[in-house]
Amino acid sequence: QRGWRKPGWLNYILLPVSWLYSVVIFIRHALYKLGILQSISLNKPVVVVGGISVGGVGKTPVVVELIRHFRDKGFQPGVISRGYGGDSDHWPRRVDDHTDAALVGDEPQLIFEQTGAPVVVGPDRVADGRYLIDKLGCDLLISDDGFQHFRLRRDIDIVVVDSQFDSAGRGNAWCLPAGPLRERARNLERADIVVINGIIE
Repeated sequence: QRGWRKPGWLNYILLPVSWLYSVVIFIRHALYKLGILQSISLNKPVVVVGGISVGGVGKTPVVVELIRHFRDKGFQPGVISRGYGGDSDHWPRRVDDHTDAALVGDEPQLIFEQTGAPVVVGPDRVADGRYLIDKLGCDLLISDDGFQHFRLRRDIDIVVVDSQFDSAGRGNAWCLPAGPLRERARNLERADIVVINGIIE
């Protein structure tokens, strides 16, 4: 990871893997765009809050504020999360007061603690969304960290970037694993809203 800012020899060795990764991301998105792979609609509004680089850029506070905003507008929002770092033995898993963060990940637990909103964790975002709608009565879904996941149809894409993204935040501008980007920076054009977190100098 040190080479994500100033590439070292290992980053150059990994660069072909990054090119392959970028091609796979491009092809996958193209297949969804062409309709060869189908995005699934759950007939409820879906707002995605995602990122284009790895690491914490401030998505969780945005999710929390969106929950509060939509509640004020009369919605009953629920949150879908992949639960990175979680080690549950079954999915989907609802987060509640007694959930161990080790099972679902720190961020879903934090979102629940700060808002009390229904939060469901699992690798299948469509199944998670159906759980929120059918069992918990949610009428609007917020997908945490779902910018690169196209199977669940979304209505709004919000991407959070660090205020230094155009300099140090983008690092060496390479995709994983040689660099910090999940996909090419130009794909920010897909976002409906870009939230810049931090002080713009």
